[in-house]
Amino acid sequence: MSPRLRQGLLAAVLTVGLSATAWAVQPDEMLKDPALEARAREVSRELRCVVCQNESIDESNAELARDLRLIVRDRVQKGDSNQQVLDFVVARYGDYVLLKPPFKLSTYALWFGPLAFLLLALWGGWSFFRRPATATADSEPVVAPLSAEEKKRLEKLLRDEDNAR
Repeated sequence: MSPRLRQGLLAAVLTVGLSATAWAVQPDEMLKDPALEARAREVSRELRCVVCQNESIDESNAELARDLRLIVRDRVQKGDSNQQVLDFVVARYGDYVLLKPPFKLSTYALWFGPLAFLLLALWGGWSFFRRPATATADSEPVVAPLSAEEKKRLEKLLRDEDNAR
């Protein structure tokens, strides 16, 4: 592959990668005033797409994310501050819609849930590998010692075998 072709491919990949977030916001959603649009984009980057969960509504192509972007732009256009817009959306969808939820009693599960699952998995792994090994088909079975009657019978069988030879 020629260096020129390689540079062209790299430039195309970088262009697509860097502009991927701009694809979610459709031209018909954008506000005509650049300052208001910038504010709307700033607020949108703080809100989680409740469908995609790991993307902001600014990055998501989900229909619900589009609806939320339109709500944000409507509230910004009506003159709400960024915080008022966030408060409006949180009042409708709860703290979960925030990419950085506040640290309070009702959001402890969001903050500590992953840690709890990690600790539970570590405890499960530790208890699994800590338990004593059980006998398997490949290991030697545990044999109880012979009783006095069994010893007599074995000795008789061995004597009979020696006599048969």
